[in-house]
Amino acid sequence: MPQNFCEIMSKRGFVEWCSHPEELGEKMRRGIVTGYVGFDPSADSLHVGNMVPIMGLAWLQRLGHRPIALAGGGTGLIGDPSGKTKERALLSVEKVEHNVECIKKQLAKFLDFDCGETSALMPNNHDWLSKISFIEFLRDTGKFFPMNVLINREYVRSRIEDPDKSITYTEMSYILLQAYDFFHMFEELGCSLQMGGNDQQGNIIGGIDLIRKRLGGQAYGLTFQLLLTAAGHKFGKTEEGAIYLDPKKTSPYRFYQFWINSDDRDIEKLHKMYSFSSLDEIADAMGRHAAHPERRTAQKDLAWEMTERVHGEGTAQRVRDASSVLFGERDVRSADAATLDTLAAEIPTEDVSSPLPMPLIDALLASGGVSSKGEGRRKVREGGVYLNGGRVQDEAYEITSEDVLGGGYVQLRVGKKDFRLLRFNRRASEL
Repeated sequence: MPQNFCEIMSKRGFVEWCSHPEELGEKMRRGIVTGYVGFDPSADSLHVGNMVPIMGLAWLQRLGHRPIALAGGGTGLIGDPSGKTKERALLSVEKVEHNVECIKKQLAKFLDFDCGETSALMPNNHDWLSKISFIEFLRDTGKFFPMNVLINREYVRSRIEDPDKSITYTEMSYILLQAYDFFHMFEELGCSLQMGGNDQQGNIIGGIDLIRKRLGGQAYGLTFQLLLTAAGHKFGKTEEGAIYLDPKKTSPYRFYQFWINSDDRDIEKLHKMYSFSSLDEIADAMGRHAAHPERRTAQKDLAWEMTERVHGEGTAQRVRDASSVLFGERDVRSADAATLDTLAAEIPTEDVSSPLPMPLIDALLASGGVSSKGEGRRKVREGGVYLNGGRVQDEAYEITSEDVLGGGYVQLRVGKKDFRLLRFNRRASEL
């Protein structure tokens, strides 16, 4: 039976605003509700910041309703001005189409597109927006949008008042196009709910009003909270930039580490919004975490769930193993070649063709862990050099084939945190 999506999502911390929540809740208890979120194909990959609305759609489906992930192939040619201080660069039709295909593949990891009457849909608004004549659009849609209402929107007013940030007619048209999308899907697909970030409330209301004025229908809107970290930063952003779902933009290892590094103050909130665990399961997990916070079990559980969903079980296993090796939770000597290959892509790694045995001091210098042989000898004497996890204090120690791990690797550590790998080619390791 369909469940009250709004009530459950409010308990998990998603909801910022909802129009007519009691009425919508009753509608959801009576039967299947179709709801949508629009995705702007301005890039060829979604990122962690997009995942709150993605999880919103996923939960909508899990609770017995039908999700629509609307690809903005048409509106993407213009770009949403909400929250922007200048006009976006316009993309070509070919680029937008490419981005839409990439996004669909990523959404398929969260939504089921083949499960009967609640199967997810992914229409492209270019299919209907490209067929409307300009005169028709002005007569049938534009007349329902008073300019004084549009101009009074905060982001519009701020740009009108600043001569260096003027807003174009093209950008203003986006608001009408998004409203028309809701109108079209209400009429053609029975979609009565639009969801989005909290910066979309005005646009969503525009669609609700258009449906009421043109069709006499009742539609609903819901916005998700802006997720901020305990430090006050927008979640999903790092010093290096956004955390993408595309492994070519953000490696699976870095994706996994992003969740591992979550602040203890944020982890319960993140579990509620990014995990499919029940609230009781999350409460139990937080209890175990509180008993031993240094083990970061809550972070590890979430990192595993997210990485496995986005990148697959095999990749998740490799990056989890690589992480446990790097941070001393697992003996590096037990790691297989695939795990070390994963690690090699994330920490300084040098290829070595020198024959074995090879003096440890030469290996340290080749790895970049020390700047000179003299520094290498001093580090060894001080007990600050580790080979494959074991401390070495013999300056004359030589690396032999017995020290070479799977894939031809040798792990070196200088001090507490400077991890490095040497990768010996097969011929060198056999000599």
